Amino acid sequence: MDTVPTIEVETDVAETDSRMEPPPAIGGDERRMHVRAYNYWVSLLDGRPYPAIQDLDPASIADFGPNSVLLDFSRDPENPAIAFIGNELREEGEHAGGITMLSDVPGGTLLSRLTDHYLEIIANRAPIGFEAEFVNRRGANTLYRGILMPFASTGESIDFIYGVINWKEVVGENEAEALAEEIGQALMAAPSTAWADGPNAAAPFPLIDDGIDEDWFDGGDGYDATADIGLADRLALARETADAARTARARTRAALYRALGLAYDFALVAEAQPEDYAELLADCGVKAQARAPMTPVVKLVFGADYDKTRLTEFAAALSFARRTGVGLGALRGVLESQEGGLKGLVAAERTARRPATRPAPKDPRVALRSAAPRAHVDLGIDLTGQDEEFLLLVARREANGSVAILAPVAGEAKLLERALRHAKG
Repeated sequence: MDTVPTIEVETDVAETDSRMEPPPAIGGDERRMHVRAYNYWVSLLDGRPYPAIQDLDPASIADFGPNSVLLDFSRDPENPAIAFIGNELREEGEHAGGITMLSDVPGGTLLSRLTDHYLEIIANRAPIGFEAEFVNRRGANTLYRGILMPFASTGESIDFIYGVINWKEVVGENEAEALAEEIGQALMAAPSTAWADGPNAAAPFPLIDDGIDEDWFDGGDGYDATADIGLADRLALARETADAARTARARTRAALYRALGLAYDFALVAEAQPEDYAELLADCGVKAQARAPMTPVVKLVFGADYDKTRLTEFAAALSFARRTGVGLGALRGVLESQEGGLKGLVAAERTARRPATRPAPKDPRVALRSAAPRAHVDLGIDLTGQDEEFLLLVARREANGSVAILAPVAGEAKLLERALRHAKG
């Protein structure tokens, strides 16, 4: 396997470290924990479908090791053994000892939530991100996000899963709303890179929709479209917002319009950085299209496996913006002010592409009237009452190479028209 691109995305929106202070203390390191864990997993691939479990030592990872757990499926796939629990996870669940199997984990702890997710990684054969909320053993509402990553002892089959989990206990509804708004502002203001695409992932690694219906991406964002950030950073931001628009976190028109706006900003910057853009396309296995330049852009942002009809609409909206000179950071406003929103913009672009008048097709009869005849045949049929000057005949090819005319075909006007278009004088 060739090298896998490590493009980092800040994705920790719904949760933060449970030991953190209120929103003003939120930092980039906490938000990037799962990104760093994922890129660490990518760094261990070394051309294999999955990293070797022998290369993993969770206890030595000071960064996210305390928030991690290692599950061993080698002996019992239905009830994996717990090979490692980080100190933070151990303290969160008050796991003093005696927990050797996943079935031993008490309910109301973060580790108990893994049973909802670990089978997904077997089915997807790629890292799986998940987020949800639950009430813990102390009665506190807890928002959490985790990532599960496959490892193998033989290189061919998954028999270990390494998980990293981050969380935040929410005291009340008002605090939760304040936290969501603050994280949204910090997310949009901070520079980022994009997710590395794993060897078995068809698109940026999938988030499991666990029912969070918070619109994390519709608050004040502090996003500056003209900021001097790299092309990969812009792609990362657009991908994360597009991913949010696909899940229950932000399934709203505003979230989709923001994602399209960020995709368009990425497209504009890509025009000025063609070499970097070509490298991103190559890394993600997307081909440039001279006749439809916005199609690769929406594939990069929303995923090449996204609904093709929707991708076509998104590309049309971006093409409208480029054709009409919409500037950086302005497409979202255009979409919101356009009558009919996205659909209206798509219709306007398709109308603009359509030629004002289409030339009438040439009548093939004009050329055939002056064509030299190949032969004259008397069919012995009275055709004087026929209005149509051309006939459709059925012929049979004889063994000696001659053609035997059998009968005319009457009453097939459409078939005759098709034959005339294909006839050569």
